[in-house]
Amino acid sequence: MQAQVTEANYRIYSVKLGKEVSLKDIADDMKNYDVLFFGEEHNDSVTHYLEQKMQELLYQNFTNQLALSMEMFDRDVQTVMNEYLTSDIREKTFKKDARVWSNYRDYRPMVEFAKKNKMDIVCANAAGRYTNLVGRKGQSALMALTKESKRFFAPLPYDTASGAYYDKLMGLTNHAPAPAVKDTSKKVAAPPMMSMGNFSLIMAQSLWDATMAYSIAEYLKAHKGYKIMQVNGRFHSDEGFAAVTQLKKYNKKLKPLIISTSSDESFPNIDWSKYKTQGDYIIVTDPKVPKTYEG
Repeated sequence: MQAQVTEANYRIYSVKLGKEVSLKDIADDMKNYDVLFFGEEHNDSVTHYLEQKMQELLYQNFTNQLALSMEMFDRDVQTVMNEYLTSDIREKTFKKDARVWSNYRDYRPMVEFAKKNKMDIVCANAAGRYTNLVGRKGQSALMALTKESKRFFAPLPYDTASGAYYDKLMGLTNHAPAPAVKDTSKKVAAPPMMSMGNFSLIMAQSLWDATMAYSIAEYLKAHKGYKIMQVNGRFHSDEGFAAVTQLKKYNKKLKPLIISTSSDESFPNIDWSKYKTQGDYIIVTDPKVPKTYEG
């Protein structure tokens, strides 16, 4: 599907310039920033095509000082990723041991480009077992884990969603929040729980956001002068919320640049004013292009 995508299937808008621009304009703008958050809709074939092209353009600009960071891989599979990038293990083994997403074919071109060009890939996310645990039992449950386990998510305690981002998360469900509670054993305040059984979406989502941000900050601390292209669902970076906010808490000096992508039935006649708060650059894709999967 990506091979069939052309420039006719997307439009890019610069909020700062107030006009449509090219993908190369974004790549060139990265000279002024440290981290490019490329916020995607996971099944948008046009976006996946653009991510691959952006990676190539950034590599042309920054070559050996560029790394790729991905929501799609968890911190505990970093060794597996490294072994694949150095051709020590086969792709079949990599895909199994790295627990790749069911739509890995959408991300494979970026992984293969990194492998070919000796580019690091940061496995940025917290594994689902940890977000499930913290959603059910709060941060005190993470604190009770071993030192080895704690290597695979953001340092504790991590900040949880607040303000407008909290409201946005609450909007994901029609259920009302339960009363706020406190975990007095570890003196960690727990946010209101979503009334989805006894699971806190706020705690779980915030762990994902904090861990991705920490992974980026940790990599850049060890690789001075590098640029990072971070690929994640747009919910993790839109409006400068979530992982972007968390990144500032780990390193205030890092400068993020945000791309927000989505489809719009009005394409190609787009009302850009609807999107101006979503990011620095807005990419709207043609909804007529088939998705990579339904969902």
